[in-house]
Amino acid sequence: MSDLPPMDVAGRTQRLLALLEGAGCEVLLVTNLVDIRYLTGFTGSAGVLAVAPHGSTLVSDGRYRDQAADEVAASGAPAVVSISPTQAGQRLLLAEALGGAATIGLQAAHVSWAAQRSYAADAFPDATLVPTDGLLEGLRAVKDDGEVARLQAAAAIADTALAATRSLLATGPTERAFALALDQEVRRLGAEDVSFETIVGSGPNGAKPHARPSTRFVEAGDLVVIDFGALVDGYHSDMTRTLVVGEPSATQRRMLDLVLASQAAGVAAVAPGVRCSEVDRACREVIADAGWGEAFLHGTGHGVGLDIHEAPAVSTTSTATLVAGHVVTVEPGVYLPEHGGVRIEDTVIVTEGGSRPITLAPKTIAP
Repeated sequence: MSDLPPMDVAGRTQRLLALLEGAGCEVLLVTNLVDIRYLTGFTGSAGVLAVAPHGSTLVSDGRYRDQAADEVAASGAPAVVSISPTQAGQRLLLAEALGGAATIGLQAAHVSWAAQRSYAADAFPDATLVPTDGLLEGLRAVKDDGEVARLQAAAAIADTALAATRSLLATGPTERAFALALDQEVRRLGAEDVSFETIVGSGPNGAKPHARPSTRFVEAGDLVVIDFGALVDGYHSDMTRTLVVGEPSATQRRMLDLVLASQAAGVAAVAPGVRCSEVDRACREVIADAGWGEAFLHGTGHGVGLDIHEAPAVSTTSTATLVAGHVVTVEPGVYLPEHGGVRIEDTVIVTEGGSRPITLAPKTIAP
């Protein structure tokens, strides 16, 4: 989508550099490919980014000689590209890029034990390697206007795709056939891909929160949980709606009404300065007060961006506090195998004065 506004990619490296001293390192080796994309715009499958005060260097292999140069230049990132066809050559380029730093930070969650040993023995034998945690995750959690625009574009595609396909449920398709139709519509509308494997759970399958679409036929009386998203310029949307084929039973109606009320309470709680655990509590108390607390089987939500699940977590144990620019999901559910499952989810942007959902598909239950 060529009409999307630019993102502040150039400013991200400076914000990261300001965090390195507090993390106990002079420079940082970025090995998570999603973080590399965040900092440079590079979308390839192989690369390491050396971030240093004197400049950043993206090291990759010959397959990405031209792509890396083009994407880094287009992003405006303050980085140069260095290419070597061999791992040994790439290690030499990284050592040169880091300029003999005495303390080198590694992304602890994204470096294997074998890779750490190789860095220590072969690439940086004279440096102290320092594990870091959460530096990029914290930066990525707060979205700029360009990122929000991409998330909104992805959410709008998902809204339109569901509107175009939901009536198919009344024809009794298999879960797999409906998921395929929905995914095709997402792509037809301009998304580069779906956000994740689409979840379609009907009848008893809906009581499995992450049910994979099966060959089960959707039947009259089924609750159908549909959890899906669109991908636009690397950014994900995430939305769940629960529909009913035919008339719901009394218990199913109670489940639907209860989860709708729980989700509304959670969305209403989202605002800057609010702890993520309080948003979780707002949803969970509604369901617990109705006697179905044990049927709410998962956390309330998560951050969304270049990854479908990223910081901050919205859960009972989360220690994060919401700030303007956070984008989180609110997705309570009730799962009763004898009746099915109900989950309703919106993606919500935290604003200076509160919040606003960007997933806008109606929460009506008829296909």
